[in-house]
Amino acid sequence: MNDEIFGHFGRAPTFTVVDDDGNVNIHPNTSEHLGGVGMPPDIIAGTGANVMVCGGLGRKAVVRFNELGIEVYVQANGNVSKALDDLRKGGLPLADSSNACQEHTYRGQ
Repeated sequence: MNDEIFGHFGRAPTFTVVDDDGNVNIHPNTSEHLGGVGMPPDIIAGTGANVMVCGGLGRKAVVRFNELGIEVYVQANGNVSKALDDLRKGGLPLADSSNACQEHTYRGQ
């Protein structure tokens, strides 16, 4: 819960999954973005998640999450615990084309 939110979702080294009971599981990002196979939204879907919180992500990822039925909230910062608290308080906007990264170029966090 103390892991920092990575600025660009697809390049995060790991994904933290918290279930409704507060159980935490860490999943490595094994996607094409980091030299592996598959796309990050599909990895998240494979965990059974139905909500995703991140700092930012590209438009293609927003579209893919929508296709998978996963709600995505952006502009999270700080650690996972803070991001979940911000989500519960309604402080994070739902991702859409207006708040997604307009380029798909990675420039660090």
